[in-house]
Amino acid sequence: SLGFPSAPCPSSSSAFLRRIIYSEWQQLPRGFACLILARHLQKEAQSQHNNSEFTEDQKLCLRGRCILTSNSFFLEDLKKLEPILKNILTYNKEFPFDVQPVPLRKILAPGEEEHLEFEEDDEEGGAGAGSPDSFPARVPGTLLPRLPSEPGMTLLTINIEKIGLKDAGQCIDPYITVSVKDLNGIDLTPVQDTPVALRKEDTYVHFNVDIEIQKHIEKLTKGAAIFFEFKHYKPKKRFTSTKCFAFMEMDEIKPGAIVIELYKKPTDFKRKKLQLLTKKPLYLHLHQTLHKE
Repeated sequence: SLGFPSAPCPSSSSAFLRRIIYSEWQQLPRGFACLILARHLQKEAQSQHNNSEFTEDQKLCLRGRCILTSNSFFLEDLKKLEPILKNILTYNKEFPFDVQPVPLRKILAPGEEEHLEFEEDDEEGGAGAGSPDSFPARVPGTLLPRLPSEPGMTLLTINIEKIGLKDAGQCIDPYITVSVKDLNGIDLTPVQDTPVALRKEDTYVHFNVDIEIQKHIEKLTKGAAIFFEFKHYKPKKRFTSTKCFAFMEMDEIKPGAIVIELYKKPTDFKRKKLQLLTKKPLYLHLHQTLHKE
């Protein structure tokens, strides 16, 4: 406890700030009022309800600002926050850069898509690929650094060069989720997401991104495989969908370039019911580099 009364939890954080400014709390030592606000924002950031006034990023940013400035934050400074909190959700084109809200996107868990409508276009149908274009960097990715080397042990870096798709030009914010699974589909390493693709051109989506496999090759269980799930955003349905997947088994791990086949969703981590995505010569293009002490 910080030695002051517990803060109420009104629905509006701007209203809560007014209570701090205009109530008896303004008599607290410097920084305490700010810490009360930080505690309120922290509680809201940890809550599970979806009717919050702020996005998660906004709450964490505000809380961090409160903590960092608590030692030099005067009451007069605190009062300046009131109009900011009051108008933080208002889209203002006069802001130094465009902060127009982006609609929330739902990312489906593996297997969840089985109960939803499949891709509108089938293997041979659909429109052709679009013209060359670039993607906005909306998905930062969750790539991890290379593990420390160990004597006699081998680490694997996989460069995802590109993926071939007949409708590559229509994919919105595409990225690839990389995971390492055992024969039962259990994760052997942390799952990683690439950033959004660099560009689309003809029938290819280009990534050119390195994935550091988070386990020494010698420590992977027999029958393990590395999976690559191609995902993209569907604006009409407002969720991120898996379009197809590919995988690479342990006997395919060797230095140099490799192309692997694409399979229809849902992703079959147990590799028992596989169906090729297309008969056309379209593949996932990779390049492997082995590191051994």
